[in-house]
Amino acid sequence: MPHARVVELQPGADTCPWTALDAAGDGLTVDNFLTTRFSEVANGLRRNVTLPYATDAGLAVSEWRLLALLAHARELPFGELVRRSTSDKALVSRALRALESRGLAQVLPDAGGHKKKLVCVITPAGDALHQRVIPVARARQADAIRVLTVEERRALFAALRKLAAYCRDLEAPDGDR
Repeated sequence: MPHARVVELQPGADTCPWTALDAAGDGLTVDNFLTTRFSEVANGLRRNVTLPYATDAGLAVSEWRLLALLAHARELPFGELVRRSTSDKALVSRALRALESRGLAQVLPDAGGHKKKLVCVITPAGDALHQRVIPVARARQADAIRVLTVEERRALFAALRKLAAYCRDLEAPDGDR
């Protein structure tokens, strides 16, 4: 089981290029764009934290994400699964087909009779696999989170929520802002 590590930054690494950032972003280089920094961290976490336990379970990371979402919700309309997974429809569709072919999930017509609406459901086999993997997933995720101090965790969590709200606001139709 992984244990929290103390991570030391290189000398000068605590210099933040965002401290005196003006509205035009003058002096901001692409390696310090918010999107670049998030991609770097997300890719590293996916590769080193999530991929090992997903692979051990015989799943791709996208399949694990869908299985975990379905395990929590039990069933979700396809569109809602796409939204919650933060993936595109094509990736969700491919991952669902893979889960279905292994008997871990089912895609069913909407009970309301809507021909084009589909509902995604976890199967007992999918639930059993999720129950086996989730303790490992939680421990690996906790190990990564515990690299941060409690204050850093709170600040990061609050910052992520604020940025998510900013993104939702930008995506809202003009009348909804």
